[in-house]
Amino acid sequence: MHFAICSSHFSYLNTTNFPPFITLLFNLSLFPLFSSAFFPPFKRKEETMVVHSQSAALDHCSLIKTCKPTTSVFKGIPVVDLRDPEAKNLIVKACEEYGFFKLVNHGVPMEFFTRLEAEALKFFNLPQSDKDKAGLPDPFGYGFKKIGSNGDVGWVEYLLLNTNPQITSLKSLTVFRETPEIFRSAVNDYIQAVKRMTFEVVELLADGLKIEPRDALSRLLRDEKSDSCFRLNHYPPCPELQALGGRNLIGFGEHTDPQIISVLRSNNTSGLQICLRDKTWVSVPPDQTSFFINVGDALQVMTNGRLRSVRHRVLAESMRSRVSMIYFGGPPLSEKIAPLASLMAKGEESLYEEFTWWEYKTSAYKSRLGDYRLGLFEKKLVVLQANDSNIKFPPFLVKQVL
Repeated sequence: MHFAICSSHFSYLNTTNFPPFITLLFNLSLFPLFSSAFFPPFKRKEETMVVHSQSAALDHCSLIKTCKPTTSVFKGIPVVDLRDPEAKNLIVKACEEYGFFKLVNHGVPMEFFTRLEAEALKFFNLPQSDKDKAGLPDPFGYGFKKIGSNGDVGWVEYLLLNTNPQITSLKSLTVFRETPEIFRSAVNDYIQAVKRMTFEVVELLADGLKIEPRDALSRLLRDEKSDSCFRLNHYPPCPELQALGGRNLIGFGEHTDPQIISVLRSNNTSGLQICLRDKTWVSVPPDQTSFFINVGDALQVMTNGRLRSVRHRVLAESMRSRVSMIYFGGPPLSEKIAPLASLMAKGEESLYEEFTWWEYKTSAYKSRLGDYRLGLFEKKLVVLQANDSNIKFPPFLVKQVL
């Protein structure tokens, strides 16, 4: 059985005679719900749109969240020129204030962007039955709408691939068996170029933070057992958004990235938003020639909270599709994640319990996209009573006060 959707990229049911809202209901009930974003999700008080499937074989609901429109475009995004002599200090400042910045003059050829984007669109424009041959995600492979295994969905389809040739997954190989060799070549060229650039970025970050040794971060990404991955996201246009009464449809729900660092590039379609420290959501103007760099949860822990992972999301567009490509730089599974000794002041204690990347990744799989996943690994706070008020302090501060 076929269901209507908002784009010619997928299966069809003629709903031209239906009122817009009824059409949207059909659209949001598209199945099957192929899966799995590598990164698990978070709990959020956004309004949820519940759409019941008409399929007898799939007797459950498709849930896609909506949110209030955000009118503010963030014009204060830090911009770092990779060739600027002050780049190391600018990167640190941006990561401390926002956990996010735009990188220009990065040295990755534009032709790598355009070639990969063209090949990705060729794949996403294939008949649904052809794309399904690359799924279900494990977590690698092709997924549609379903993000993780805990009930999160969005207006998105994607390919998730392993970037480490030493541990290439069977699903990654399946994806390339189902696509022309030119696609594999475009993916490999892009990933190799972005990796080299990312190593340079994290080494500049280490310089700016005065981390010793300089390769304390980059060696984890260079490691032959590095658990890094690469994601291609496609957000089809959804013309029926007008039926939502001014609300926005969530393409990919709010979350932080669990790895050390994320490197995103997209086409010129808007949709990306970040959450500022005052909890305000702002739109990030697209720039198809630049990269956007995110601090991940692991880097937040390794800097003992000095750098904060940035919460972000993507909203669906009504008329234009959005294509994004993200390299997630992660450490080996056995790597212990804890604050770096060279960043710790005398007497300073860790805000986090030590854990391995495997432990954090496993915990993340069990969470929702909007959950604060680091909360499970934060050290317990000690409560002191002062003037009838309970004040919470990390244990190391309590020791210093007492």
